[in-house]
Amino acid sequence: MIAAASTGFFTAFALILAIGAQNAFVLRQGLLRQHVFAVALTCALSDAILITLGVAGFGVLVAQFPSLPLIMRYAGAAFLLAYGALRFWAAWKGGAHLEMAKPAASLRATILTCLMLTWLNPHVYLDTLGLLGAVSTQIETGALRVIFAISAVTASFTFFFSLAYGAKLMSPIMQSNRAWQIMDVGIGGLMWLLALGLILG
Repeated sequence: MIAAASTGFFTAFALILAIGAQNAFVLRQGLLRQHVFAVALTCALSDAILITLGVAGFGVLVAQFPSLPLIMRYAGAAFLLAYGALRFWAAWKGGAHLEMAKPAASLRATILTCLMLTWLNPHVYLDTLGLLGAVSTQIETGALRVIFAISAVTASFTFFFSLAYGAKLMSPIMQSNRAWQIMDVGIGGLMWLLALGLILG
């Protein structure tokens, strides 16, 4: 039981660290202190759904729809290119540090962006459905697989809420326009690198 729980938790935690587009958005919202709880909860619940599907056997769906991974790849690449361009534009325009004093974007728009960064990112499916699903097949009994899945979901909640609310620790260094420009350029570059990887992959 302990082995299944620890394997689920630490495997999921390590994989979530690598999903850059989603994490960058959560970090940015945490720094802006805008819809922080809703964003963290949306990411964590999305992961919970995907982890559950992965442990339950997502491979069956892919077998029925072989073109699904390709569709997700190019849709994800298109969205990452567009979101990256928005971040480059924000860096060029400047003044992003003033967003902390402005009214937040609507909850609906924020959640929609969060969902798109999550569900249009093929890396999320590879990690949660593919890799976690594959690891779960090494667990012998159904009860232990449930423990594995619950532990993986717990890792997701722990990570996203820690990232979202821990972002305020960076607030002192994010008071200048230059700091926001550097971060937006970094996020934009990350989005485009991820998109390029999807296109070439």
